[in-house]
Amino acid sequence: MIRGAASPAGRRRPRAEALAERAVLDHNAQTRMAELRIDGDDLVLHLTPAEKLEGVHADLRAPRSSVRSVEVLDNAHEPADHGFKVGGRLPGVFEVASITGGGERLFAAVHHNTPRGVRIVFEGADYDAWIVGCADPESVKRQIE
Repeated sequence: MIRGAASPAGRRRPRAEALAERAVLDHNAQTRMAELRIDGDDLVLHLTPAEKLEGVHADLRAPRSSVRSVEVLDNAHEPADHGFKVGGRLPGVFEVASITGGGERLFAAVHHNTPRGVRIVFEGADYDAWIVGCADPESVKRQIE
């Protein structure tokens, strides 16, 4: 069981604060991030074990035929700023969450070291869109389209 760690002033921090700090540290390794993969006729968003816990979700899968558009985002954190979230989020640092709002259902996996990313819009899939942070969103867009 993880308990709150001591703060600099010597008082104990709430458990959620300690977990959020640990999650931020876990996201510092670039190899520990969500990854888009093409698996046959499907597009798969493979989540790391930490992201699965934070996002309260397993890997996501959607038929490639359901992709309607892919947009490059200069600020992939912004779409997670709106709506009701289920998952982990520290604004501007990381978002791994399902987001519902404005008549849309999104899934976001974005980290501080990949603030740019792609928005993949679907039709007839479980989510209306995925927001995924990536180092080279232009290349990712070309591969999906």
